[in-house]
Amino acid sequence: MTSEKHLLTAIDGSVAIITINRPKVLNALNLELMEDLAALLEEFDADNQIHVILLSGNERAWAAGADIGDMTTASSEEMKKRNQFAVWERIKSIQKPIIAAVSGFALGGGCELMMHCDIIIASENAKLGQPEINIGVMPGAGGTQRLTHAIGKSLAMDVVLSGRFLSAKEALEHGLISRVVPKEHWFEAALEVAKQVATKGPIALRAAKASVLNAHEEHLSNGLLEERSLFYSLFDTNDQTEGMTAFVEKRKPNFSGT
Repeated sequence: MTSEKHLLTAIDGSVAIITINRPKVLNALNLELMEDLAALLEEFDADNQIHVILLSGNERAWAAGADIGDMTTASSEEMKKRNQFAVWERIKSIQKPIIAAVSGFALGGGCELMMHCDIIIASENAKLGQPEINIGVMPGAGGTQRLTHAIGKSLAMDVVLSGRFLSAKEALEHGLISRVVPKEHWFEAALEVAKQVATKGPIALRAAKASVLNAHEEHLSNGLLEERSLFYSLFDTNDQTEGMTAFVEKRKPNFSGT
């Protein structure tokens, strides 16, 4: 296994394995990591020897959200100039199947990254959610849109507005993930699925993935643009600054509604 800063990579036959490797911060996603991840995915997407990509975290966390300290004092204009969602479009454009091996927390940006994957194998201890509301903002990388498409309006409202987590069992029952496996074998089970998929014809795999995504996302583009606009607007509020500052300072936020 080789190291790519905060990402580890390995090859197992025609399966490329990428492991998010920021254990001290529960694999929080910062801009540098996301840029490197997109570049790695594109590299494997262009490699004819690779048929499937397996994306994993560690046993404790797939990815527990974005790196909040990265955004705490930003304004809406600064967030727009960062254009941080361009990298998500690159991930969305990967043609080969991406299998997610999820254990522990998949929250906020981590849940959004998980939903960019094509098959999601989750440990029975997985906790999934979009808790951005707790820090004065909302999902901005597709969370309100993809979650609603996957689990329906009522449950998506519950998760997004309350900030509560879904268990792996709930997520499976409502169609958010593909399979739940014992926590002792979460990675091995996901790798087994990746290897099985990798035995199929690579051209057919790409075509089938594109067709399923077309069915799922035909009306998603406009919703994503609206979500992004609303997300940016929250960075002109005092509640966003207070919510993120409180998170970094490990205290309860005092929202003023301004």
